[in-house]
Amino acid sequence: MREIEVFIDTEEIAEFFFHELVKRGYVPSEEELEELADITFDYLIEKSIIDEEIEDES
Repeated sequence: MREIEVFIDTEEIAEFFFHELVKRGYVPSEEELEELADITFDYLIEKSIIDEEIEDES
């Protein structure tokens, strides 16, 4: 299996959840969206779908 590089942004995940939840009649708070995005990110790491890389900002 070949490896591909994918960038996943939790802000993008939160925005996706917001739009999908609103379409379904829910109005989540910003804090709830951030939690959902973090949980999703953690799930992807736990299932070895992604690896977390910490960027060096120096």
